[in-house]
Amino acid sequence: MWLKPSARKSAQCLWVFSALLLIWSAKPILAQGLDPLSVASPHVLYQRSFGNPTQPAVIYLHGGPGYNCSVFEATAAQALADEGFFVLVYDRRGEGRSGTEAAYTFEETLVDLNLLLEEHNITQATLLGHSFGGVVGLLFADRHPEKVSALVLVGAPIALQETFRTIIKNVRTRYEAKADSVNLAYIRQLEQMDTTSLAYSSYCFLHAMQAGLYSVAEPTEEAKILYETLANDSILFPHARAMGYAAPQGFWKNETYTTLNLWPLLGSRLADGLRVYGIYGKEDGLYSRAQIRRLEQHLGETNLVNLDHCSHNPFVDQQPVFLALMRGWLAQ
Repeated sequence: MWLKPSARKSAQCLWVFSALLLIWSAKPILAQGLDPLSVASPHVLYQRSFGNPTQPAVIYLHGGPGYNCSVFEATAAQALADEGFFVLVYDRRGEGRSGTEAAYTFEETLVDLNLLLEEHNITQATLLGHSFGGVVGLLFADRHPEKVSALVLVGAPIALQETFRTIIKNVRTRYEAKADSVNLAYIRQLEQMDTTSLAYSSYCFLHAMQAGLYSVAEPTEEAKILYETLANDSILFPHARAMGYAAPQGFWKNETYTTLNLWPLLGSRLADGLRVYGIYGKEDGLYSRAQIRRLEQHLGETNLVNLDHCSHNPFVDQQPVFLALMRGWLAQ
């Protein structure tokens, strides 16, 4: 077997720590070159750069809330830098390797990202928003449009409640195919819950992982190698498996993030001229065909790609295509 199932799921599930929640403002210092195993002090943001600082900047915004940048850091950051970009990855405050003290508000998150750009003297950057990172990227583009040359949404939600409904529909289909009466009973209970609650979102993500909605049925040979490389990375793989609990609780309490609907904001930013692109996987069970079609209508056919043999991590599942898209779009 090319990668243990547990390792593969850990690498692919960038939100799923939220599902485990119910089961188990000082200005930051931006520290470069930290040992990935070091424990950051409360106000230090873990960050790492790849490539030449004189090249166009790309900032990777990781999923979550509560995760970190380790999967992209281990598998795609250097490859993207080799395409002629200056790539920065970092863990948000209170998430991953960036300490424990955080307010878990979008205001704090956007201030930290702005400080990161200022520290590196970056006047404009492409924001590569993966999963929940796409939410952060769109909010930052709304706050600082002059600092964002483009926004690339990678498996990112636009309306969380739509995603939860898609998850329930897809997991029910898989449980029915297996005649899994126990989990079908859990889904019926889930449908009776308050859809705005953290419990509802948490169990949606749990069932998404359990039913394999993040997984590719037939991964490419390139993806197998990349996931194997990640699994063998003794420094970064432990972080790829780490899931934080405080951030989902904090963002739910302070921002009710599980009810976010960013369609109106996306429309207004596009109307103002923001360049927005999308890369999604056809096997990403978090998004329905209708959601992808609607996003395509907003972005345009040439700016939205829905990839075969690809799930929630397009930069791993279809890395050659991902890199080609980044080259083509960002050269415009």
